[in-house]
Amino acid sequence: MSQYSVSTQAYLKIFFHAAKHPQSSVNGVLVGKEEPSGTISIMDAIPLLHHWTSLSPMMSIGLDLAGRHAESMGLNLVGYYQACERVNDTALAPVGERVAEKLKDGFKNAVALVIDGEKLGSGEPALIPYISQGPTWRPYTGEPAAFGAGSIFQLSSPDLPRRAISLVREQDLHQKFGDFDDHLEDVTIDWLRNSACMPSDI
Repeated sequence: MSQYSVSTQAYLKIFFHAAKHPQSSVNGVLVGKEEPSGTISIMDAIPLLHHWTSLSPMMSIGLDLAGRHAESMGLNLVGYYQACERVNDTALAPVGERVAEKLKDGFKNAVALVIDGEKLGSGEPALIPYISQGPTWRPYTGEPAAFGAGSIFQLSSPDLPRRAISLVREQDLHQKFGDFDDHLEDVTIDWLRNSACMPSDI
């Protein structure tokens, strides 16, 4: 099985998306590439929607635009992420499975990450990886556990969860974050890059 590394930029964007819309479901795609070592580098995240219930035309358009953006940088859509409306819900929604399966058609080692709402403010990695097992997607249950020492799932820096909390609580950077839904309401919002909410040292 491949190894996966989540960059600072990708983790912060996923965290900001969930923090900005705590009462809503949110979703987006993961951008990256497979390194020569075989590790899947998740280098960025592109946020799609925060009031979605199914595979809507807006979802399809957003996916297409995100894919083109990734391709323009020589990268791939390597996965999908979501947060559920209920804090204790960590299931990959049916729409998420369908999107992840579609992404797997273009990138065989695609992964899905579900935000664990109960860990979002804890300082622990708030992500649950889902991997494809035939036609279904299931939480990764291997040992060591995801994002622990020696796991095939790693953050680029172990202090990322605490840093994300600090950037939200002390700098409100999540308020500068915008997804495709936001862009449809205000076309000046750069949902593909979201550079306005990224700390200067990234």
